[in-house]
Amino acid sequence: MGLSGEETHLQEWGQGTPTGPSISQDSGTAGARAHRLLGRRRSRQRQKSGPGQKSGPLRKRKPWSIGTAERLSLFHAAVVAVVLGIVVGQFVQAFARNYFTTVKRDLSEEVVEFSTAAANKPANQTYAAFVHDYLENHTLPAGHSLIVGMPGHVTLGTTGTQAMLSSKRIRSWITQPPPATIIQRINVKGSEQEVLVTPVMAGTAGHRVRLGTFIATAGLARFDSERQRVFALAMGEAAITLVAGVASVYLLLRRLLGTVGRLTRTASEIAEGGDLRRRLGDQGHDEVGEMAATFDAMIEKIDQAMVAQRRLLSDVSHQLRTPLTVARGHLELVARGNVMAPEEEAETLALVVEELDHMRSLVERLLLLGHALEPDFLDPQPIDLRSFVLDIAEAARVLAERRWGVGNVPDIVIHADPAKLRGAVLNLVDNAVKITSNTDSIRISAELREGGRILAVTVEDSGPGIPPDQRTAVLGRFQRPGASDTRGAGLGLAIVAAVAHSHGGEVEIGESALGGAQISILLPIELTQHLLDHPEPSAPPVAGLAAGEEP
Repeated sequence: MGLSGEETHLQEWGQGTPTGPSISQDSGTAGARAHRLLGRRRSRQRQKSGPGQKSGPLRKRKPWSIGTAERLSLFHAAVVAVVLGIVVGQFVQAFARNYFTTVKRDLSEEVVEFSTAAANKPANQTYAAFVHDYLENHTLPAGHSLIVGMPGHVTLGTTGTQAMLSSKRIRSWITQPPPATIIQRINVKGSEQEVLVTPVMAGTAGHRVRLGTFIATAGLARFDSERQRVFALAMGEAAITLVAGVASVYLLLRRLLGTVGRLTRTASEIAEGGDLRRRLGDQGHDEVGEMAATFDAMIEKIDQAMVAQRRLLSDVSHQLRTPLTVARGHLELVARGNVMAPEEEAETLALVVEELDHMRSLVERLLLLGHALEPDFLDPQPIDLRSFVLDIAEAARVLAERRWGVGNVPDIVIHADPAKLRGAVLNLVDNAVKITSNTDSIRISAELREGGRILAVTVEDSGPGIPPDQRTAVLGRFQRPGASDTRGAGLGLAIVAAVAHSHGGEVEIGESALGGAQISILLPIELTQHLLDHPEPSAPPVAGLAAGEEP
């Protein structure tokens, strides 16, 4: 702008100006005898465990102790509180940065307006008169003020600048204008002020002279109140968020851990009282509900296993009592020292050996039933089904004189345990032999059902058959409804059912076209090799039967 014929102007803010202060960022009978033995074993185990390894019911939580739900809720509250504290701090700092950016922009605009007005002042108007008129007619935002100081001349300012002029730093800037624009925060009589100071320059490009100092100030008292209001609002929202979040998590944990607590109490009551009839019941359809359902299913299986164990102990004691009594009676007779004819002595010993063989067979079958519950009971291997059935038919022919036959057998390869499956089919054959006579027929066959997903290995006969009301019972252990012999143990069909179940299948009992019983082992299979794609012909005849001969 011109002053007494010379060009006078204000240095534009931003050249050599600091970017402003940085903002830091704060941051758990025989049956009775077995129970006594089990009790003794547990007692020995407790004695071995020592005082540091106590066994017994689970310890109950003390009334004053903090539960898992409370601990997790407190931990969640602490984490959320820290996160919300950081968020609130960042929010307040962002507000402060935005506020100071706005203040600096406003002060810079004051410099631009003053510079523009100075450049357009009348040529005959003195610089002092221009400053007086500009300050008198210029409208400022609340809390802002302008001061223009000219060394050797009067210092002019807007209304309310008297307090500013009392500051030594303000007076020093007026006396000695800074070489470039600066922005600083100073305290004037306990009031924070954001101050922009820039020199007023005059002259041509080659010869410039400082005429004075332009000072624009903005009070920060409003900023302090606004910051406190924003901080209080943010803290209130954070507190509501914290309370709502912690309350919802606590209620959810109480619901989830309540089911876990009921599961623990039920397990403890079962451990203390041995009542396996306790159940949790329906606890929902989420993961916790599935855990409760799994627990109930596990207890149900344990209950069934315990019932089966007690029944087995009772059945075994009953089944072994007779042969043991017979063997003991004969051995006592020998022990008395009575003179026996050699024939009688040999007959007695043979009878004892027979009874012992019967017990051995019974024990072996019971062991097989026990092993059927183990996960490694099966050893699956590829089996050529047609060769497998023909081998069984060949082996069965030497058991007794019957009219043996083989039905249709698909020419396929399956995966199953050959030894276990062979034993099961031979058990069916043995059962058929026991209930038939020399003139009866027995036939072994196999077929695919349900589109090849089920394999049925069948043994049928022309004997008396099994009545429908007894078909379920005959599959149980030591069950022999309608049996004509007295030496059987009633375990044959039970073993067949155990082998079928271990393969994931079942046993089907029906009526045979031969007039007797038809018992099939149904196995779900995966065909590993189809040897024939055309309709399956009948299997080759067993040795001793003419081709195509029907039993």
